[in-house]
Amino acid sequence: MSRWEKQLTPDNAWREYPRPQMVRPQWQNLNGLWEYAITPKTAPAPTTFSGQILVPFCVESTVSKVNKPLTPDQRLWYRRNVTIPRDWNGQRVLLHFGAVDYECSLWVNGGLVGSHTGGSDAFTFDLTDFLKDGPNQLLLGVTDPTSTDEQPRGKQLLNPNGIWYTPVSGIWQTVWLEPVPRQAYIDEVRVTPEVDSGRVRVEVLLDKPANNRTTAIRLTALDGNQSIATALVRAGRVGYLPIRTPKLWSPDRPFLYNLRAEVVTVNDPFEGVPNNQRPRRGAPAEQTAYANATVTGNPQDAVTSYFAMRKITIGRRPSGAGSAANQPVLLLNNEFVFQNGPLDQGWWPGSLLTPPSDEAMSFEIDFLKKSGFNMLRKHIKVEPARYYYLCDRLGMLVWQDMPSGFLEGQNESPGDVAEPLRRSKGKEQFELELRRMMNQLHNHPSIVTWVVHNEGWGQYENQRLAAWVKGLDPSRVVNAVSGWNDRGAGDFYDIHTYEPEPRAPAPKPDRVVVIGEFGGIGWPVQGHLWNPEMRNWGYQTYQSADEVLKAYQKKYTKIIEYYQNQALSAAVYTQTTDVEGEVNGLLTYDREVIKIPVETLRQIHAPLFKK
Repeated sequence: MSRWEKQLTPDNAWREYPRPQMVRPQWQNLNGLWEYAITPKTAPAPTTFSGQILVPFCVESTVSKVNKPLTPDQRLWYRRNVTIPRDWNGQRVLLHFGAVDYECSLWVNGGLVGSHTGGSDAFTFDLTDFLKDGPNQLLLGVTDPTSTDEQPRGKQLLNPNGIWYTPVSGIWQTVWLEPVPRQAYIDEVRVTPEVDSGRVRVEVLLDKPANNRTTAIRLTALDGNQSIATALVRAGRVGYLPIRTPKLWSPDRPFLYNLRAEVVTVNDPFEGVPNNQRPRRGAPAEQTAYANATVTGNPQDAVTSYFAMRKITIGRRPSGAGSAANQPVLLLNNEFVFQNGPLDQGWWPGSLLTPPSDEAMSFEIDFLKKSGFNMLRKHIKVEPARYYYLCDRLGMLVWQDMPSGFLEGQNESPGDVAEPLRRSKGKEQFELELRRMMNQLHNHPSIVTWVVHNEGWGQYENQRLAAWVKGLDPSRVVNAVSGWNDRGAGDFYDIHTYEPEPRAPAPKPDRVVVIGEFGGIGWPVQGHLWNPEMRNWGYQTYQSADEVLKAYQKKYTKIIEYYQNQALSAAVYTQTTDVEGEVNGLLTYDREVIKIPVETLRQIHAPLFKK
């Protein structure tokens, strides 16, 4: 295990505030020890439990203190009591789950509150009507089909081998309680920078429509603690905050503005005006009237957030770039910046998909930045929100993959002409979870690219999905499929090339060219293997640091050549760390051995950032 996993206790497991993009001062962390039991899937809730499990770590992980598999014909049960603080009286009480894999139902004091399906997205239950004074019993039942169904699951396999890893079932992100006002409260804040216009678009969504003319949203943008822009808009309307001479966010200067959103009451600016004479929804007259309305009383609800002024687009290589001139390239804030990053799978030896701590996540991001990487491709996994907060704050571009999912026979092979057919049920669930992922991660400036499919894993209707994703979020670029079978969709032409010398992608007149995966240099470092008895492999495997360095230099010599002469916009090296039996990481699985020194990596990568 890593040093951070060894330090985990019930008292220190994930103590940080779990939703940095929408912060309220009051909350209660429910991470720690819960009771657990595993029963047949069809059995009723148990009355006796098997022991304790450390939340938020999955049942299969060693740090959970259980380390048992959950099969598709079983159900995993969690139970604990909670007491609601007295100063929350008069408010609604929400129970938040960061993620539960895969299907779950919640009972409170014996009453069924609700159910959720989806393994990577956060969700919420309103407990208010089920609570009583004193201890309240929470009971959660979870099932997980893993690889016996086609739901999005990434690299989980019931019988892991090769590039497929240990399943993750049950709670695997933070569980927490939060009080909110009984009346309207802020349910979502959606922020989109508009760099060229010098403003930021803010949408504040309440838990229910404000069917009155006196509820408004007050927005404040801050540079540190200094207010730099304010806006007052009618509830249910879009607000804009002008950002004069914006400080642009980039990996070299990851500047974050603070944001405050409040639900306030205003005097009706059109009081006495007949309905048929009032301005239409969103009309300039309505905007002006509410912007100048008088606020009365204290805010009903308030949250704090942050945002960045950052723009990602497709442009053309400058005319002085030789044979690469005028080729499409990725632009960051209207400038060509080569994106150099690792394939980052986000697995840990003791905690599997759940990173052990903020400190552990910061270590990895800091290591990558010091090594000369400015981007990472988060590979078919959605991280906890705090991971993306750290990327925002530390300055790391992110390509975010949608976790893949498919049944055997629904995946393509390289060179296939036609895409496999998918059942409507599978397509609907994939697209539902894709949209949830995009919604929940929308505000993070570090995320610049959505990756819809990886290779042929569950790939279907790629052109339609790429256009749909672009329509949902025009503020980012779309990689329709990373590797294998390109369908001419999205903003990228992306190849995977694991040869000792990576191949160059063919230029495309209307899309950027990238190498979405290359490298895979394996080195099984003795004393740091997850399981010395299994096959520990890389795409090319060596037995010494010198051999690894020479192979790495050889590969990056070609990447630099393609960047300089063929308008290559980005390259993704496989991979950040070893994972289970895959030993092609820059770090060992326990994060203790750096296989190539940081300064050497930085020197190798330096030509990619010369203007």
